Amino acid sequence: MKSPRLACCLVALLGTGMWILAAPARADCPEFTGSADTPDYANGLAVSGGYAYVTWDPEGIHGGLRVIDVSTPSSPVEVGFVDTAARAWGVAVSGDYAYVANHLDGLRVIDVSTPSAPVAVGLVDFPGAARGVAVSGGYAYVAADFDGGLRVIDVSTPSTPVVVGYVNTPGYAIGVAVAAGYAYVADWTSGLRVIDVSTPSAPWEVGFIDTQGAYGVALSGGYAYVADATFGLRVIDVSTPSAPVELGYVNTPGDCRGVAVSGRYVYVADWTGGLRVIDVSTPSAPVVVGYADTPGWARGVALSGGHVYIAAWDAGLAVYEDCSLPFSDGFESGDTSAWSATVP
Repeated sequence: MKSPRLACCLVALLGTGMWILAAPARADCPEFTGSADTPDYANGLAVSGGYAYVTWDPEGIHGGLRVIDVSTPSSPVEVGFVDTAARAWGVAVSGDYAYVANHLDGLRVIDVSTPSAPVAVGLVDFPGAARGVAVSGGYAYVAADFDGGLRVIDVSTPSTPVVVGYVNTPGYAIGVAVAAGYAYVADWTSGLRVIDVSTPSAPWEVGFIDTQGAYGVALSGGYAYVADATFGLRVIDVSTPSAPVELGYVNTPGDCRGVAVSGRYVYVADWTGGLRVIDVSTPSAPVVVGYADTPGWARGVALSGGHVYIAAWDAGLAVYEDCSLPFSDGFESGDTSAWSATVP
């Protein structure tokens, strides 16, 4: 049976008398799986090794990192937490460490080798307010607003992280993703900035594109998917990093805050708009094919093990099915006969 939370888009084929219903690969998707409440406001989110790492932000008071066991997605359970001594925003996990963008406190490194007892082991401060973080190849890349720009931090010794490179961005850097020697920074007032980080000590901007309220960014297959908090999802061709080109966009009812990609689907944490599922198989014509009303305002999103995880600002962690999973018959598309109908 179809989930009551599913919303689909009709596409009219003019001149044929046929309407085709665009649908996710799973007719019941995104289907709610489970949730775990957290105190205060869930903010950033990463999932790794059967655990979800959720930052929380009590608005001006000390925030922190909560570790939630999601090995059984239908019944996630909090197993550990640590106070980060500032407002915790983005988080990335690599190996035994979680890296928290800790607002005015810089980057905080947390040892999560024992999930039930996470321990803060390292800290590095820098100008601006740390908002987003990505980790790759022994370096953490931190997006910091209030003139913080992009900071490149050597975390090869987690207990003593060191800033080794920096490049400013014209506006407020909020989100960041890294791939193939480039950092893609979502800058709130100036758009998507593409920064060459192949030499971590000397990052430099090679390209940009104005995307208005860029808040988050995800990468896949030569495309950058930008969560634009003032507009919706933007699809950017970054196959030539020095010359990014917008191919398509789709508006969403809320304020896009987080974005993640799985196969042909992009999942958007749409703030008051909940979780939105967007088919990007045709990059020039992305289309919303499903949604779920999340327990609270959707702030962060992550994918792992066939599930979609949402950090809900005033509710905690919510878990849904990944729409890219095949039907039980093994075919991704399933029986499409139920998804089309002829009208007079």
